[in-house]
Amino acid sequence: MDIYAHLVRFFQGGGLFMLPIAIVAALGLAIALERYIYLSIVSLRNRSLWNDLTPLLAQGDFKRAVSMTSKSDAAIGTILNYGLSRIQSARRRDDIEKAMEESLMEIVPRLEKRTHYLGTFANMATLLGLLGTVIGLISAFAAVATVNPAEKANLLSASISVAMNCTAFGLMVAVPMVLIHAVLQTKTTELVDSLEMASVKFLNSITERRGDLAPAT
Repeated sequence: MDIYAHLVRFFQGGGLFMLPIAIVAALGLAIALERYIYLSIVSLRNRSLWNDLTPLLAQGDFKRAVSMTSKSDAAIGTILNYGLSRIQSARRRDDIEKAMEESLMEIVPRLEKRTHYLGTFANMATLLGLLGTVIGLISAFAAVATVNPAEKANLLSASISVAMNCTAFGLMVAVPMVLIHAVLQTKTTELVDSLEMASVKFLNSITERRGDLAPAT
């Protein structure tokens, strides 16, 4: 109960700018949770579909592979479906590769969606904290201007202590948000790399099965 009361006093002592910082924190947390869950689900679906497709590609059973990828909503299924649909008409490996690159260009923005907002929110929290502190200090100095000199030191130190709450809260929001942003960016990069690796493995499998495919020149 003492901790809760201390947090309430801390929040109330920071002034009006504590509220927008709290809103930024809530938005950032919501985006972070949504992105982490989304990227985790995409990763699991990709891994599951790839494990099912690997035996079919090794056997050269492209019809069953097409049937599987066309029904799947996994990102890797969409990419491989583009490649599989070009197998019959393509004369060069480069034709299949370009089709898959086109699909990857459509998928990557979905993986990176909203993640960049976390960096912006971290900067906003820091700046709002500083702004709140500056305004608090201006108000504090204005308030002590007409106070008895004997009371100025105590009143000014108390006012500065309250004003610094805003900066502290802004940093407490910004620092975790920067770390979360880095984690999500790393997770997204690893996911894109896995899609590119799967595409290369798929192309190599196709090339081995279809000797009539000419290499890219």
